[in-house]
Formats: sequence, C-alpha cells, structure tokens
Amino acid sequence: MSQATTSGTWPTISVTPPNLSGLGTDHVTWGVPAGGGKSGYIFRGGAVDVRLDGTEFTLGTFTHENFPIQAMPQPQFDVDLTARVVFEDGTQADFSFRFHHNETPNTGPNPEDEVDLPSFVSPQTVTVDGEEYAVVISGFKQGGQVVRKFISPENGANSADVVAIFAKAGRPEIAITQVRHKGEVKGSQADEYVEIVNRGSAPGDISNWVLGADDAGQDFTFPPGTVLQPGQRIRIYTNQVHPEWGGFSYGKGRPIWNDQGDTAKLRDTNGNLVSHLGYGKAAPTP
Repeated sequence: MSQATTSGTWPTISVTPPNLSGLGTDHVTWGVPAGGGKSGYIFRGGAVDVRLDGTEFTLGTFTHENFPIQAMPQPQFDVDLTARVVFEDGTQADFSFRFHHNETPNTGPNPEDEVDLPSFVSPQTVTVDGEEYAVVISGFKQGGQVVRKFISPENGANSADVVAIFAKAGRPEIAITQVRHKGEVKGSQADEYVEIVNRGSAPGDISNWVLGADDAGQDFTFPPGTVLQPGQRIRIYTNQVHPEWGGFSYGKGRPIWNDQGDTAKLRDTNGNLVSHLGYGKAAPTP
C-alpha cells in the first residue's frame, strides 16, 4: 500500500454555456439562476491509500451543484477532468476523464440531472516499479453502492466518491469481489448474488466462463457475447433479474450459496481458476 495525494481541475467544456466560470480550477459553474445558484461541478481530492493490486480506492469526491437554471441552449455536453496523483516518493501523474452532463428539464417525471462517463479509462499511464498502470474509474459511490451513472436530484448539491483502480495497462483483470450468501427473501433467498468486476484497463470477454462452488447445481455459465468493460461490475443473482447489474440469474428456486460459508470460484473456458473468494464463517483458508 502506498500513500498518495489527489487533486483535480476542470480544464475544458465542450460548449460555452451562459455564465461559464471556473475553468482551470476545481470548481466550474454555469447557467442563469432561476431562483437559486448556478449549476456546476466540484472535485475535491486529498490523502488516499492506493494499492497496485486492483484494490479500489477513492480518487476524490465529486459534487454536482444542481440548482434550477434557465433552459440551456445545449442541455447535453462534456466536461473534462484532470486528476493529479502524487505518490509519497514524489512520482506524480495527471489522468484525464470526460464527464457527460445531461441538464434535464426542471419539471416533468424525471427532473434529476444525469452524469456519466463515456470512457472509464484514462488515456494516460504511469510507471511504478517498472510496471505501467492506467487509472480506471469503476463508478460513483452513492449510498454504499458503486454505480456507473450519477443521478443528481434537483435543487441541491449532491456528492459521491469517485472510486478508481490502478490497473495494469492494456489488459483485463476479472475478479470476484463480493458474495452475498444470505438473502432476505425467505425460503428461496432469491436475492443472493455474486459480484464480479473487471479491474483491468481493457475489456474482458467472459463468454462461457463458469461461476460456481464445485457443487452440483451451483454452476452458472455466462452466455456468448458477455464482455465486461474496464471497471464494470455485474451481479449473478440466485433467482432475480436486475438489468442494472447485467441481468444475470441462476433462475433457481432454492438458495445457491452456503449460509455457513464456502468459496465462490470463476473458471475460464479451459477450466483454469481465474478468481476465487471465500465467504462466511466457514470460508476455507486460501
């Protein structure tokens, strides 16, 4: 683990909205207020612990100031972020990301603004201990969940941690990161799930890979065309379908994962063990 300091600035925006100010700083604003303040983005970094083994860390805190403004000439546009990371040995690097903004109408069924990232991988890399790394944003952490799209309620300043990974450049890294082995649905525990993340900086094709615990009836085979983008996370539920998590389900009417504990295993098409994760009190020692 290494200590680093992060910071960020907003250098460019793809349009020139009314009242634009703050480019080149960590706080950019725009718009003609319609009652409150302007809209804008803030990025706040700080001291963080980073690891180079695919462990997620907080790059910084993103805040969207979503106050009512008059209708924009172009309601969708891109705002670029430059995130600087300075390691404790003095090594530093700048990484760029593009935030896509959707300034939705203030009235109607969905007044919340939306922010997402067209690409979650920085084009820049840094070399640490002879290995080349890129930074991958895995999402915005809101309410304990890491999501790929930031939903920002109207008339407030809404914040989320930007969760990122130092990933080896040019390759995928598929890993099991969570097993929810005790569901809340009585009897069937249909809401059990296993979470899998691509912690690499390139897409990973997991078509026909198998998730299971080496017990009969616990194997799930991923369908052809299953590709995880850098930073993308999916969940495989016991008997629920959640499109926002990829829509994968065992389709079993009984629990899959041992309440006392076991090991979830992910194997490739050749049967090689790619990732495993022990869970529960009875998890075996690796």
